[in-house]
Amino acid sequence: MDAVAIFAALLTVVGIVQSIAGWIATVRFAERPLAVALALPPVTVLKPLHGDEPLLEQALSTLCQQDYPDYQIVCGVQDAADSAIPVVQRIRAAFPKRDIALVVDATEHGPNRKIANLINMFPMGKHDLLVIADSDLHVRPDYLSVLVGTLATPGTGLATTLYAGLPASGQIPALLGATQITHGFLPGALLARAMGRQDCLGATMCLRRDTLIRIGGLHALVDHLADDNVLGQLVRGLGYRVSLAGTIVATTVPETTFAALYRHELRWARTIGALVPAAFALSVLQYPIFWALVAVLASFGAFWAIGLFFLAWAGRALAAMGIDRALAPKLEKLAFPATVGLLPLRELLSVATMLASHAGKTVDWRGHTMHAAGYDPASHSSHPVKGLHSR
Repeated sequence: MDAVAIFAALLTVVGIVQSIAGWIATVRFAERPLAVALALPPVTVLKPLHGDEPLLEQALSTLCQQDYPDYQIVCGVQDAADSAIPVVQRIRAAFPKRDIALVVDATEHGPNRKIANLINMFPMGKHDLLVIADSDLHVRPDYLSVLVGTLATPGTGLATTLYAGLPASGQIPALLGATQITHGFLPGALLARAMGRQDCLGATMCLRRDTLIRIGGLHALVDHLADDNVLGQLVRGLGYRVSLAGTIVATTVPETTFAALYRHELRWARTIGALVPAAFALSVLQYPIFWALVAVLASFGAFWAIGLFFLAWAGRALAAMGIDRALAPKLEKLAFPATVGLLPLRELLSVATMLASHAGKTVDWRGHTMHAAGYDPASHSSHPVKGLHSR
């Protein structure tokens, strides 16, 4: 047990160091100058919708308040009775001068229903610059101009954005989900960038129409659960770079129960585990509070282990608060501070989800069961997304 305690203590130190490194990476990113667009060509924003999810109207409203001269918004649903339709109608009434189209089309082109929805929406797009944005994104007024400026940098074929968590309520599951995104995913994505990865983060994907056509169009993505990852790899296969825009968006965290949060994060975990299994396995090192707790248990409550536990908690809290300070100018009203008192529970839930992710390959996605599979860029294919059916 002494050996286990010492080993866990070493992993605790590794986790603290990684937390601080993520904080530093976030500060450096926040200080980076924004890409300035020399020209502002018209843009089409594709918004696939599914139901009147929490804060949907607020999220769509932020997109309608862009400091951008000419852009079109295309919303799409696959059911004429979808509860998102009245929301779009209210947005149209609130912003009568904004070019907002609504596509209602139930055609299923493949198992990934988000991409099938986008395929149905695509013919309505007027412009050659395309932004594919998740329904739950809250964006700042410079969102489109920064994306276009980033895409205009030499060698860039796809621009994407980091995102922070915005809880839809003050309930604990929503707070836990938000802090996982802002203080776990976001700095982790920046560290991955620092190590050379060029991941496409699916909340926002901005590219030119001809680039999309060259990789086979949206139909090239419809058989894949991780469509953003596949899109990024296909664009890189053309010799382009996937660049990270300087703007940061906020994504709604709607979960009000631990069960709903667990299902959502299990989907993330199994998808990431299928795509990058080695990196996913190593990500368990980013939880110093968990490893410090293991040291406490293995040492039967030794004083040094208890002290290490509180040190790990303090280190994670300091890094989280530092990340909040760095992101505040980028997020402004969309910023939501870390709930440092929940960090031990957050890490326990994360580790439990990681362990559960190894028990299967299926995921729950908007009420449907799908199969997570890896992608082979050499063959431009993956195991198809299997087992799609109503829950």
